[in-house]
Amino acid sequence: MNIFIINPGSTSTKIALYNDNKEVWEYNFKHSVEELSVFKTIPSQLSFRKDIILDYLEQKQVSLQEIEVVMARGGLLKPIESGVYEINAQMVYDLETAVLQHASNLAAMIAFELKKENPSIKTYIADPVVVDELDELARYSGHPLFPRKSIFHALNHKAVARNYAEKKGKTYEELNLIIAHLGGGITIGAHKNGRVIDTNQGLDGEGCFSPERSGTLPVGDVIRAAFSGKYTEKELLKMVVGKGGMTAYTGTNDALEIENGALAGKEEFQKVYKALAWQLGKEIGAYATVLEGKVDVIILTGGLAYSKYLIDFLKPKISFIAPIEIYAGENEMEALAQNAVWLKQGKVELKKYV
Repeated sequence: MNIFIINPGSTSTKIALYNDNKEVWEYNFKHSVEELSVFKTIPSQLSFRKDIILDYLEQKQVSLQEIEVVMARGGLLKPIESGVYEINAQMVYDLETAVLQHASNLAAMIAFELKKENPSIKTYIADPVVVDELDELARYSGHPLFPRKSIFHALNHKAVARNYAEKKGKTYEELNLIIAHLGGGITIGAHKNGRVIDTNQGLDGEGCFSPERSGTLPVGDVIRAAFSGKYTEKELLKMVVGKGGMTAYTGTNDALEIENGALAGKEEFQKVYKALAWQLGKEIGAYATVLEGKVDVIILTGGLAYSKYLIDFLKPKISFIAPIEIYAGENEMEALAQNAVWLKQGKVELKKYV
Protein backbone atom coordinates (compact mmCIF):
# COMPACT_ATOMS: atom_id res chain seq x y z
CA MET A 1 0.00 0.00 0.00
CA ASN A 2 1.46 3.35 -1.07
CA ILE A 3 0.93 5.87 1.74
CA PHE A 4 1.62 9.57 1.24
CA ILE A 5 2.28 11.58 4.43
CA ILE A 6 1.64 15.33 4.86
CA ASN A 7 2.91 17.12 7.97
CA PRO A 8 3.06 20.94 7.83
CA GLY A 9 4.84 22.94 10.51
CA SER A 10 5.02 26.67 11.13
CA THR A 11 8.11 27.10 8.89
CA SER A 12 8.23 23.73 7.12
CA THR A 13 6.21 21.21 5.17
CA LYS A 14 7.29 17.59 5.62
CA ILE A 15 6.12 14.98 3.14
CA ALA A 16 6.99 11.32 2.72
CA LEU A 17 6.09 8.27 0.71
CA TYR A 18 5.79 4.95 2.50
CA ASN A 19 5.13 1.48 1.21
CA ASP A 20 3.29 0.05 4.19
CA ASN A 21 5.72 0.62 7.11
CA LYS A 22 8.77 1.13 4.90
CA GLU A 23 9.86 4.66 4.05
CA VAL A 24 10.51 5.12 0.32
CA TRP A 25 11.57 8.78 0.63
CA GLU A 26 11.01 11.84 2.79
CA TYR A 27 11.44 15.54 2.04
CA ASN A 28 11.20 18.66 4.18
CA PHE A 29 10.42 22.02 2.57
CA LYS A 30 11.80 24.93 4.61
CA HIS A 31 9.80 28.18 4.46
CA SER A 32 11.38 31.51 5.30
CA VAL A 33 9.54 34.14 7.34
CA GLU A 34 9.64 36.40 4.27
CA GLU A 35 8.12 33.69 2.09
CA LEU A 36 5.18 33.19 4.46
CA SER A 37 4.70 36.87 5.35
CA VAL A 38 2.58 37.46 2.24
CA PHE A 39 -0.15 35.26 3.75
CA LYS A 40 -2.35 36.98 6.32
CA THR A 41 -3.74 33.74 7.74
CA ILE A 42 -2.65 30.12 7.91
CA PRO A 43 -5.62 28.84 5.82
CA SER A 44 -4.58 31.26 3.04
CA GLN A 45 -1.35 29.24 2.67
CA LEU A 46 -3.32 26.25 1.35
CA SER A 47 -2.70 26.71 -2.39
CA PHE A 48 0.96 27.64 -1.87
CA ARG A 49 1.72 24.51 0.15
CA LYS A 50 -0.39 22.22 -2.05
CA ASP A 51 1.33 23.44 -5.22
CA ILE A 52 4.87 22.84 -3.92
CA ILE A 53 3.82 19.33 -2.90
CA LEU A 54 2.39 18.58 -6.34
CA ASP A 55 5.50 20.00 -8.02
CA TYR A 56 7.72 17.75 -5.91
CA LEU A 57 5.60 14.68 -6.66
CA GLU A 58 6.00 15.46 -10.34
CA GLN A 59 9.79 15.71 -9.90
CA LYS A 60 9.77 12.31 -8.17
CA GLN A 61 7.58 10.97 -10.98
CA VAL A 62 4.90 9.93 -8.53
CA SER A 63 1.37 10.16 -9.88
CA LEU A 64 -1.60 10.74 -7.59
CA GLN A 65 -3.07 7.63 -9.23
CA GLU A 66 -0.32 5.57 -7.59
CA ILE A 67 -1.17 6.79 -4.09
CA GLU A 68 -3.74 4.72 -2.24
CA VAL A 69 -3.81 6.54 1.11
CA VAL A 70 -2.97 10.06 2.24
CA MET A 71 -2.29 10.35 5.97
CA ALA A 72 -2.41 13.96 7.18
CA ARG A 73 -1.23 15.39 10.48
CA GLY A 74 -4.28 16.20 12.59
CA GLY A 75 -4.84 19.84 13.46
CA LEU A 76 -6.56 21.86 16.17
CA LEU A 77 -10.05 20.44 15.81
CA LYS A 78 -12.67 20.19 18.53
CA PRO A 79 -11.87 17.57 21.19
CA ILE A 80 -12.23 14.02 19.83
CA GLU A 81 -11.45 10.47 20.89
CA SER A 82 -8.26 8.75 19.82
CA GLY A 83 -8.37 7.01 16.46
CA VAL A 84 -8.18 7.29 12.68
CA TYR A 85 -10.71 9.63 11.08
CA GLU A 86 -11.63 10.00 7.44
CA ILE A 87 -11.21 13.57 6.25
CA ASN A 88 -14.56 15.11 5.33
CA ALA A 89 -16.01 18.54 4.54
CA GLN A 90 -17.00 19.19 8.18
CA MET A 91 -13.43 18.56 9.34
CA VAL A 92 -12.01 20.90 6.70
CA TYR A 93 -14.51 23.62 7.65
CA ASP A 94 -13.65 23.27 11.35
CA LEU A 95 -9.93 23.54 10.56
CA GLU A 96 -10.42 26.61 8.37
CA THR A 97 -12.48 28.40 11.03
CA ALA A 98 -10.70 27.16 14.17
CA VAL A 99 -10.02 29.80 16.83
CA LEU A 100 -6.55 28.33 17.39
CA GLN A 101 -4.67 28.32 14.10
CA HIS A 102 -1.54 26.24 13.56
CA ALA A 103 0.12 25.09 10.34
CA SER A 104 -0.84 21.49 11.15
CA ASN A 105 -4.44 22.53 10.35
CA LEU A 106 -3.39 22.67 6.69
CA ALA A 107 -2.57 18.97 6.41
CA ALA A 108 -6.12 17.65 6.17
CA MET A 109 -7.10 20.61 3.99
CA ILE A 110 -4.34 19.73 1.50
CA ALA A 111 -5.30 16.03 1.57
CA PHE A 112 -8.93 16.97 0.87
CA GLU A 113 -7.79 18.94 -2.18
CA LEU A 114 -5.69 16.01 -3.45
CA LYS A 115 -8.72 13.73 -3.22
CA LYS A 116 -10.58 16.08 -5.55
CA GLU A 117 -7.91 15.32 -8.18
CA ASN A 118 -8.04 11.56 -7.53
CA PRO A 119 -11.32 10.54 -5.84
CA SER A 120 -10.08 6.98 -5.29
CA ILE A 121 -7.51 8.17 -2.71
CA LYS A 122 -8.46 7.48 0.90
CA THR A 123 -7.63 10.43 3.15
CA TYR A 124 -7.25 10.20 6.92
CA ILE A 125 -5.92 11.88 10.03
CA ALA A 126 -4.81 9.98 13.14
CA ASP A 127 -4.65 11.03 16.77
CA PRO A 128 -4.51 14.83 16.45
CA VAL A 129 -3.24 16.92 19.38
CA VAL A 130 -6.84 17.50 20.54
CA VAL A 131 -7.47 13.86 21.46
CA ASP A 132 -9.49 14.09 24.67
CA GLU A 133 -9.97 11.09 26.95
CA LEU A 134 -9.57 12.92 30.26
CA ASP A 135 -11.18 11.61 33.40
CA GLU A 136 -13.90 14.00 34.57
CA LEU A 137 -11.90 14.84 37.71
CA ALA A 138 -8.82 15.73 35.64
CA ARG A 139 -10.72 18.64 34.09
CA TYR A 140 -10.80 20.57 37.38
CA SER A 141 -8.18 23.32 37.43
CA GLY A 142 -9.16 25.23 40.54
CA HIS A 143 -11.59 27.65 38.92
CA PRO A 144 -14.61 26.89 36.68
CA LEU A 145 -13.65 29.62 34.20
CA PHE A 146 -10.43 27.75 33.39
CA PRO A 147 -11.10 24.04 32.87
CA ARG A 148 -8.07 21.90 32.08
CA LYS A 149 -7.88 20.88 28.42
CA SER A 150 -6.35 17.92 26.65
CA ILE A 151 -3.83 19.17 24.06
CA PHE A 152 -0.80 16.90 23.81
CA HIS A 153 1.41 14.92 21.43
CA ALA A 154 -1.29 12.29 20.98
CA LEU A 155 0.07 10.87 17.71
CA ASN A 156 3.46 9.94 19.14
CA HIS A 157 2.08 8.99 22.58
CA LYS A 158 -0.38 6.51 21.10
CA ALA A 159 2.04 5.09 18.52
CA VAL A 160 4.84 4.35 20.98
CA ALA A 161 2.31 2.92 23.44
CA ARG A 162 1.01 0.46 20.85
CA ASN A 163 4.51 -0.41 19.66
CA TYR A 164 5.63 -1.10 23.21
CA ALA A 165 2.57 -3.25 23.89
CA GLU A 166 3.18 -5.27 20.71
CA LYS A 167 6.82 -5.81 21.71
CA LYS A 168 5.61 -7.20 25.05
CA GLY A 169 2.99 -9.42 23.42
CA LYS A 170 0.13 -7.47 24.97
CA THR A 171 -2.49 -4.99 23.84
CA TYR A 172 -2.32 -1.29 24.63
CA GLU A 173 -5.62 -1.66 26.46
CA GLU A 174 -4.04 -4.11 28.95
CA LEU A 175 -1.37 -1.69 30.17
CA ASN A 176 -0.91 1.31 32.44
CA LEU A 177 1.78 3.62 31.05
CA ILE A 178 3.31 7.01 31.76
CA ILE A 179 4.54 8.53 28.51
CA ALA A 180 6.62 11.70 28.40
CA HIS A 181 7.09 13.35 25.00
CA LEU A 182 10.18 15.52 25.34
CA GLY A 183 10.40 17.90 22.39
CA GLY A 184 9.97 21.58 21.56
CA GLY A 185 6.94 21.18 23.81
CA ILE A 186 6.72 18.61 26.58
CA THR A 187 3.60 16.59 27.38
CA ILE A 188 3.22 13.78 29.89
CA GLY A 189 0.26 11.43 29.86
CA ALA A 190 -1.20 8.83 32.21
CA HIS A 191 -2.36 6.02 29.90
CA LYS A 192 -4.81 3.71 31.68
CA ASN A 193 -6.05 0.70 29.72
CA GLY A 194 -5.90 2.45 26.36
CA ARG A 195 -7.07 5.91 27.42
CA VAL A 196 -5.11 9.02 28.40
CA ILE A 197 -6.96 9.89 31.58
CA ASP A 198 -4.74 12.87 32.44
CA THR A 199 -2.17 14.99 30.61
CA ASN A 200 -0.78 18.50 30.70
CA GLN A 201 -1.94 21.09 28.17
CA GLY A 202 1.42 21.44 26.48
CA LEU A 203 0.46 24.05 23.88
CA ASP A 204 0.59 27.24 25.90
CA GLY A 205 1.09 26.98 29.58
CA GLU A 206 1.04 23.84 31.70
CA GLY A 207 3.61 21.34 32.85
CA CYS A 208 7.41 21.34 32.47
CA PHE A 209 9.31 24.08 30.73
CA SER A 210 10.83 23.03 27.40
CA PRO A 211 13.31 24.45 24.86
CA GLU A 212 10.98 27.37 24.09
CA ARG A 213 7.92 27.08 26.36
CA SER A 214 7.69 28.26 29.95
CA GLY A 215 5.21 25.67 31.17
CA THR A 216 3.44 26.32 34.47
CA LEU A 217 4.30 29.76 35.88
CA PRO A 218 3.36 31.49 39.17
CA VAL A 219 0.02 32.82 37.98
CA GLY A 220 -0.12 35.76 40.40
CA ASP A 221 3.21 37.06 39.12
CA VAL A 222 2.02 36.63 35.54
CA ILE A 223 -1.14 38.66 36.25
CA ARG A 224 0.89 41.42 37.89
CA ALA A 225 3.25 41.48 34.89
CA ALA A 226 0.25 41.72 32.55
CA PHE A 227 -1.01 44.84 34.33
CA SER A 228 2.39 46.41 34.95
CA GLY A 229 2.31 48.31 31.66
CA LYS A 230 5.75 46.93 30.76
CA TYR A 231 4.55 44.29 28.33
CA THR A 232 2.03 43.92 25.53
CA GLU A 233 -0.26 40.90 25.31
CA LYS A 234 1.81 39.63 22.38
CA GLU A 235 5.05 39.96 24.35
CA LEU A 236 3.64 38.06 27.31
CA LEU A 237 2.30 35.27 25.11
CA LYS A 238 5.74 35.03 23.50
CA MET A 239 7.26 34.62 26.97
CA VAL A 240 5.00 31.61 27.44
CA VAL A 241 5.49 30.05 23.98
CA GLY A 242 8.42 30.89 21.74
CA LYS A 243 10.79 32.72 24.05
CA GLY A 244 10.22 30.89 27.32
CA GLY A 245 11.88 27.88 28.87
CA MET A 246 15.47 27.14 27.86
CA THR A 247 15.38 30.07 25.43
CA ALA A 248 14.66 32.53 28.23
CA TYR A 249 17.43 31.12 30.43
CA THR A 250 20.16 30.59 27.81
CA GLY A 251 19.25 32.67 24.75
CA THR A 252 18.87 29.64 22.48
CA ASN A 253 16.20 27.01 21.81
CA ASP A 254 18.78 24.60 20.39
CA ALA A 255 18.82 21.78 22.94
CA LEU A 256 21.94 20.25 21.40
CA GLU A 257 23.80 23.55 21.74
CA ILE A 258 22.73 23.77 25.39
CA GLU A 259 23.77 20.18 26.06
CA ASN A 260 27.15 20.71 24.42
CA GLY A 261 27.59 23.87 26.49
CA ALA A 262 26.72 21.96 29.65
CA LEU A 263 29.22 19.23 28.79
CA ALA A 264 31.83 21.93 28.16
CA GLY A 265 31.31 23.26 31.67
CA LYS A 266 28.90 26.19 31.17
CA GLU A 267 27.29 26.40 34.59
CA GLU A 268 24.01 28.04 33.53
CA PHE A 269 23.48 25.43 30.81
CA GLN A 270 24.14 22.66 33.33
CA LYS A 271 21.65 24.14 35.79
CA VAL A 272 18.95 24.45 33.13
CA TYR A 273 19.27 20.80 32.14
CA LYS A 274 19.27 19.68 35.77
CA ALA A 275 16.22 21.89 36.47
CA LEU A 276 14.39 20.31 33.54
CA ALA A 277 15.17 16.82 34.88
CA TRP A 278 13.92 17.99 38.30
CA GLN A 279 10.62 19.21 36.83
CA LEU A 280 10.20 16.09 34.70
CA GLY A 281 10.72 13.89 37.73
CA LYS A 282 8.05 15.78 39.68
CA GLU A 283 5.56 15.64 36.78
CA ILE A 284 6.09 11.94 36.08
CA GLY A 285 5.71 11.25 39.80
CA ALA A 286 2.42 13.14 39.82
CA TYR A 287 1.04 11.03 36.97
CA ALA A 288 2.03 7.89 38.85
CA THR A 289 -0.42 8.93 41.57
CA VAL A 290 -3.21 9.22 39.00
CA LEU A 291 -2.54 5.57 38.14
CA GLU A 292 -2.43 4.74 41.88
CA GLY A 293 1.14 3.50 41.55
CA LYS A 294 0.15 0.73 39.12
CA VAL A 295 2.55 1.65 36.31
CA ASP A 296 3.84 -1.01 33.89
CA VAL A 297 6.44 1.23 32.28
CA ILE A 298 7.57 4.85 31.84
CA ILE A 299 8.29 5.68 28.19
CA LEU A 300 10.48 8.66 27.30
CA THR A 301 10.09 9.81 23.70
CA GLY A 302 10.62 12.94 21.56
CA GLY A 303 13.83 14.61 20.44
CA LEU A 304 15.19 15.32 23.95
CA ALA A 305 15.05 11.60 24.74
CA TYR A 306 18.25 11.31 22.67
CA SER A 307 20.04 13.34 25.36
CA LYS A 308 22.03 11.01 27.61
CA TYR A 309 22.93 14.04 29.72
CA LEU A 310 19.26 14.76 30.49
CA ILE A 311 18.17 11.14 30.86
CA ASP A 312 21.04 10.36 33.25
CA PHE A 313 19.81 13.14 35.58
CA LEU A 314 16.18 12.06 35.22
CA LYS A 315 16.41 8.30 35.72
CA PRO A 316 17.29 8.30 39.45
CA LYS A 317 14.22 10.45 40.13
CA ILE A 318 11.73 8.06 38.51
CA SER A 319 13.27 4.59 38.30
CA PHE A 320 11.63 3.57 41.60
CA ILE A 321 8.20 4.03 39.98
CA ALA A 322 8.50 1.59 37.06
CA PRO A 323 10.92 0.33 34.39
CA ILE A 324 12.00 3.00 31.88
CA GLU A 325 11.98 2.58 28.09
CA ILE A 326 13.45 5.06 25.60
CA TYR A 327 11.75 5.65 22.22
CA ALA A 328 13.75 8.70 21.11
CA GLY A 329 12.55 10.94 18.28
CA GLU A 330 9.35 12.64 17.18
CA ASN A 331 8.33 9.70 14.92
CA GLU A 332 5.37 11.61 13.44
CA MET A 333 5.79 10.47 9.84
CA GLU A 334 6.35 6.86 10.83
CA ALA A 335 3.39 6.99 13.23
CA LEU A 336 1.06 8.27 10.53
CA ALA A 337 2.10 5.49 8.16
CA GLN A 338 1.77 2.96 10.98
CA ASN A 339 -1.81 4.07 11.63
CA ALA A 340 -2.70 3.48 7.98
CA VAL A 341 -1.29 -0.05 8.22
CA TRP A 342 -3.06 -0.70 11.54
CA LEU A 343 -6.32 0.47 9.95
CA LYS A 344 -5.87 -1.95 7.04
CA GLN A 345 -5.08 -4.76 9.49
CA GLY A 346 -8.12 -3.96 11.62
CA LYS A 347 -6.03 -3.09 14.69
CA VAL A 348 -7.62 0.37 14.88
CA GLU A 349 -11.12 1.30 13.80
CA LEU A 350 -12.10 4.02 11.36
CA LYS A 351 -14.12 6.77 13.02
CA LYS A 352 -16.34 9.45 11.54
CA TYR A 353 -15.72 13.11 12.33
CA VAL A 354 -18.98 14.96 12.98
